Amino acid sequence: MCMVTMTGEAAQRGSGVASSPRRADALSALFDPKANSLNNLRLILATLVAVVHASAILTGNQPHFGATEVGSMAVDAFFVLSGFLVASSYDRLGSFVRYAWHRFLRIMPLFWVVLVVTAFVVAPLIAALEGRPATSALTGPNPSWRYVTDNFLLYIAPHNFGVAGLPTGTATPGVVNGALWTLFYEAVCYVLVAVIGVLGLLRRRRWLVIAATVAVALVTIGKEFGVIDPPAQLFIRFFLVFLLGTLAYMYADRLPITGRWALVSLGVLAVSLAFLTDYRAFGAAAFAYLCIWAVVKTPFLRRSLPWDLSYGMYVFHWPTETVLVVSGVAGALGLAGYTVLAVLIAASLAFVSWNVLEKPALSHKSAPLPFDRKRR
Repeated sequence: MCMVTMTGEAAQRGSGVASSPRRADALSALFDPKANSLNNLRLILATLVAVVHASAILTGNQPHFGATEVGSMAVDAFFVLSGFLVASSYDRLGSFVRYAWHRFLRIMPLFWVVLVVTAFVVAPLIAALEGRPATSALTGPNPSWRYVTDNFLLYIAPHNFGVAGLPTGTATPGVVNGALWTLFYEAVCYVLVAVIGVLGLLRRRRWLVIAATVAVALVTIGKEFGVIDPPAQLFIRFFLVFLLGTLAYMYADRLPITGRWALVSLGVLAVSLAFLTDYRAFGAAAFAYLCIWAVVKTPFLRRSLPWDLSYGMYVFHWPTETVLVVSGVAGALGLAGYTVLAVLIAASLAFVSWNVLEKPALSHKSAPLPFDRKRR
């Protein structure tokens, strides 16, 4: 998942939390945009997703907390952190055009490259490893070119997860890169923040954002207890955790970040995971609080790498693991060895991606744009 994205801009967003703190333990007093754990937390989450997906691709299983997949919780954490950061970004930039440009540069160039590489490099390689002609990925139902054109605008429908019926030799057949689908929901959440920003709700009439979050939470609770069966359930899931991160930014001057509240939140989360099918019904706020707490209360994670590898790790790990499984390497090494190797390869690809594509793309954030009233 999806990451949330995974923006690598924490040190570039100005003060971010703009209000003057009302108390010494408030989030706005504790959050330093140039010294926080965001980058390393995102990389840890992306690596965690890679680890659990390695198990899913090889064995068909991944670890759970109660009824909840660990990978799903990692993706939820991405969305919480993204809600916080993206709201900060819009508030700092004060320009819809500039904000949209920043978000485009962060997510789309690498996404498009990954689509092409998956379709025209990874899929033919998988075909060859599975005993088919490599060119078979370019023909037949859902060929390589169709995979690119159908998924070009981020939305990946369930029938578009594979290329030409590939792969067949994994525990997740027909899924060549099962991490990309969350990026569409991330982008929709970016639009949600843009709407909030354009309407001026980041600083005025903030109760409307609270009301929207409560409404989504009530739908989640109703679904958990069978009262309602809402459509668009993935939107509801991601909107809830993303909006909680956004509210953390909006009320940073009033939100205390303390060990006591972290322990309470941990207890609520543990009970929710133990007894609910969807822990978010009563545990989403507690989970979001723990994510924000980790941003400012883990000083040992503040020394970031000079490269932001989280996005690359997220988008490259699934095809890497798929190739290792269909090639027989995973079977030879066993789950632990194959997982370590997959993470190392994905990290290497992420390193190349950051230096060759992502960082150069982000260097154009300040390029002149039409209709940009506040050029930053």
